[in-house]
Amino acid sequence: MGLRELKNRLSEYVRWVRAGETILVTDRGEVVAELRRPGQPPADADVEPGLLELASQGLLRLGGTNSPDLYPAMPPVLRSLSVTELLNAERGER
Repeated sequence: MGLRELKNRLSEYVRWVRAGETILVTDRGEVVAELRRPGQPPADADVEPGLLELASQGLLRLGGTNSPDLYPAMPPVLRSLSVTELLNAERGER
């Protein structure tokens, strides 16, 4: 649904969302927003029905998407050593 239609019929669409519908909002033909009940998974999520039921009861909150971009890259802790160097260092500590 386009922005203009959403604005003109907002109350009706809020009732639909309250009833469990998910509404995709478009701007110039591109989906820019998704209206859904809190705790309801995104339309394209693959969530077990039991988890959906618990979320609808307010007993749990479904997590968001997981992406490697969310985590900062960790710097290397040690410089690169060969296996021989590591073994020699380990044996030398005895």
